[in-house]
Amino acid sequence: MESNSVLMSSIKADGVDRRQFLIGTTAIAAMAISGMAVIHTQEAWGLETTALKPDTMRTLVKMARDIFPHDRVPDKFYAIAIKGYDEKAVVDSALKDLVESTVAQLDDLAQEHFKSSYAAVFAERDRVELLHRIERGPFFKQLRGDLVVSLYNQKAVWPIFGYEGESASQGGYLNRGFNDITWL
Repeated sequence: MESNSVLMSSIKADGVDRRQFLIGTTAIAAMAISGMAVIHTQEAWGLETTALKPDTMRTLVKMARDIFPHDRVPDKFYAIAIKGYDEKAVVDSALKDLVESTVAQLDDLAQEHFKSSYAAVFAERDRVELLHRIERGPFFKQLRGDLVVSLYNQKAVWPIFGYEGESASQGGYLNRGFNDITWL
């Protein structure tokens, strides 16, 4: 405890208060994580990348949210859902090229229409308009299909939707929830 107060008093003596010290050490810690990471600033989560660029992963998270929009589902669940693309891109260069080129195409469209990257376009309807322009492409179809499984199969997401999980192990729905309708 004494060493901590000595450290803090020496920090004060140098003209750096505790808040400035913490801000500085947080920045150093963030840089030490990796040059290949997506750090979400409003929620407490991060996503390290291996093969795909962090900006590509950020765009994929935004695309996933725009394809399956749920206001109550935090971005971290969308990030978990698309993490598999980074893992597969390590060994599948064709997939990596497809993902990177699709994101580049989307960013080019966003730059042309909104003077920013896709992920930086503020209005959801504007991003959805951009997605409609690439929806016939092979990666968009693959992403939409994969998200059905990778997003909705996360057990941590189920309570958000009111789904209690499978019931076969608990006797089935006939004895558990089948006749719970109270509004009839």
